[in-house]
Amino acid sequence: MKIAADFNKREIVHSASMSWVDSPMAGVSRRPLDRVGDEVARATSVVRYAPSSQFSPHVHVGGEEFLVLEGVFQDEHGDYPVGSYVRNPPQSSHTPGSEAGCVILVKLWQFQPEDRTPVRLNINEVIPLPHANVKGVSLIPLFTDKHEHVSVMDIQPHTNMEFVPEGGAELFVLQGSVKEQQDLLVTHSWLRTPVGYPLTFTTAELGAKIWIKTGHLRDVEQQIQRVLEAS
Repeated sequence: MKIAADFNKREIVHSASMSWVDSPMAGVSRRPLDRVGDEVARATSVVRYAPSSQFSPHVHVGGEEFLVLEGVFQDEHGDYPVGSYVRNPPQSSHTPGSEAGCVILVKLWQFQPEDRTPVRLNINEVIPLPHANVKGVSLIPLFTDKHEHVSVMDIQPHTNMEFVPEGGAELFVLQGSVKEQQDLLVTHSWLRTPVGYPLTFTTAELGAKIWIKTGHLRDVEQQIQRVLEAS
């Protein structure tokens, strides 16, 4: 299966307007944003757990990264309310579910194979740092290594920002709205831009809070190859 699989193209998905697609596990459905592969896939999705639903125990051979958008996600390691950002590195395992139901943004098979660094934090508990170069923008750092940078960017109303992210970019709007070039991205819109693409952000009266990852698209072909070898 291939969805938005040309990583040299700019892609936009307004996920809130998409239909939910049932997963192989009862009570768990998803809205695919990009995907290369079948059930073993390099994939980015919005996933919904119905109340009292649960996945069977499994190992994330290629790693899993997620952000809780609604409700409370749970596994044997703890409860993760809205704003929780989690990285389960390659070879980690868990039994995910949700008693009350939840919605999460999930990325699979997008880790470096040697990465063994777990991350568990909540963006609502991290003090934002003012952007070094742009007034009206602050950052909540989530994860950084030599391959990628992940943060939440808070852009105040009526702010303009231009930059060329190194190694491509991917963003998901958590609150508010932001215009990128001529496209308006609203809450739960997703944008992926290729390496070398210049981003131009403009906010209106609401401002915007976005999850953003940069750098990782330099390694996309290696990620896909690992998926193919594991399939």
